[in-house]
Amino acid sequence: MNGAARPDETGVLERSIQLLKLLAAAGKHGMALTRLSAATGLANSTVHRLLGQLCAQGMVVQHDPSKRYALGPLVFELGLAASSSFDPRDRCAPFLRRLAEEVRDTVYLTMRSGSDAVCVDRHEGPSPVRVLTLDVGSRRPLGMGAGGLAMLAYAQDSEREELIQKLCKRRLGRREQFEAELRTAVQACRRNGYAFIRNRVNPGVSAVGVPLLNSLDQPIAAVSVAAIDARMRPARVTALAALLQQRVRVIRQSMLGHGA
Repeated sequence: MNGAARPDETGVLERSIQLLKLLAAAGKHGMALTRLSAATGLANSTVHRLLGQLCAQGMVVQHDPSKRYALGPLVFELGLAASSSFDPRDRCAPFLRRLAEEVRDTVYLTMRSGSDAVCVDRHEGPSPVRVLTLDVGSRRPLGMGAGGLAMLAYAQDSEREELIQKLCKRRLGRREQFEAELRTAVQACRRNGYAFIRNRVNPGVSAVGVPLLNSLDQPIAAVSVAAIDARMRPARVTALAALLQQRVRVIRQSMLGHGA
């Protein structure tokens, strides 16, 4: 008997991973079973069974008295074990810390996870009005935030189209309008070399993002700066974009071993 997984086993794995992604997006407050069922399209009984298996392995915990489900301690432990291979934070942190001091606003480092963008690091600048729209570990669909939009725009053509279709399928309403807006934003990002969003996720907040490319010119992460709209006038957006592009080039050179 070979070690290949049976089709039903593969389905269980895919559904379990889907649940874990939803719980990651929900954060520390977690999600109720009924919401997880609605989001996945699975029956309550199926979701309950999968969650029970994940709880037994320490991947998921259930809060009392809310009965909501959240990520468990084993997810944290596995993340730590994988961080040395997949986490660019150590290399990026000194650059991002100095950048936050210089621009005086909040700087984010995001990485792609499937069709989502995950915040993996955040550095706060000394501005008296700080924008903290993302917690470390939180995720959003690619294209929503500036970092995710930058990674989406610079994905390979065929993959980018597949991602756009997948993102549009996740929309419950305004799908055609959302797709048109997303494609326009992607085109603008590729044309300008940076992503810019205003009031898309949080009212009164704007952000600029630039992709961090690997040696194959594929986006592995993105660096973005977020601030209140009043601090994001056109001239400053242009200046921030140029600064981000310059700093990301330096980070890339550092990661590729071509200099500090």
